[in-house]
Amino acid sequence: MVPIKKDFVENMFSVKGKVALVTGATGALGCVLAKAYGYAGAKVFMTGRNDAKLKALEEEFKAEGIDCAYYVADPAVEEQVDALVKACVAQYGCIDILAVAHGYNKPQNVLEQSVADWQKIMDADCKSVDIVTKYVGHQMVAQYEADNTKRSKMVIVTSQRSKRGMAGYTGYCTSKGGADLMVSCLACDLSAKYHINVNSICPTVFRSDLTEWMFDPESAVYKNFLNREPIGRLGEPDDFVGYSLFLSSDASNFITGSNCDCSGGYLTV
Repeated sequence: MVPIKKDFVENMFSVKGKVALVTGATGALGCVLAKAYGYAGAKVFMTGRNDAKLKALEEEFKAEGIDCAYYVADPAVEEQVDALVKACVAQYGCIDILAVAHGYNKPQNVLEQSVADWQKIMDADCKSVDIVTKYVGHQMVAQYEADNTKRSKMVIVTSQRSKRGMAGYTGYCTSKGGADLMVSCLACDLSAKYHINVNSICPTVFRSDLTEWMFDPESAVYKNFLNREPIGRLGEPDDFVGYSLFLSSDASNFITGSNCDCSGGYLTV
């Protein structure tokens, strides 16, 4: 008898009925991931720092039948993250999936960048990941200890800039490199003992309000990027939905501690 179950194959990519906590939900990628989880049947708990934007997303999602709620919090402030996790559990009873999609950057030449500006990037892109995964991790561990068949997933959006330096990016590259290495450490702490898989997805440039200027096909920046993109284009937010859903589902149960390339082949050139 071939050792594979039909039910597992038919349902391995499903996140239906799961509770997904999405940080950075008002951002270009975060809002897409949040809605994608909802379309896939998950209950979506969104967070960000802008109440009006979160409220608008909640109304849009609910109009399409998505079960969702939100809580305003800064992921770099420990007390707010503690309250966020408690609010999500109060709303839905558990957290099955954590999708970290928040981020910040302020490109500057290292000689012009103040220590305060560098620290702000580190707090937003690295310290915040530690805080969010720690508090959500405590909740996921409690769920596992109450039911040792329970498996949870963490998906952290980092960047290909964790692997390659770039002028003006001393803060950003360092913070993303730290976050990617943190993913490996979290996997060592959480996966075997508590059945919590922790992985990152590493995109390169994708369309957002901050990067729209890079998408001008006549610009030197755009042409330079295409020279290093075997796939022949820059990214769109929905390019990362499949990877995120995969890493949130049972299909990825044997994958943890990985920094998953999702760059159109950027690192191959």
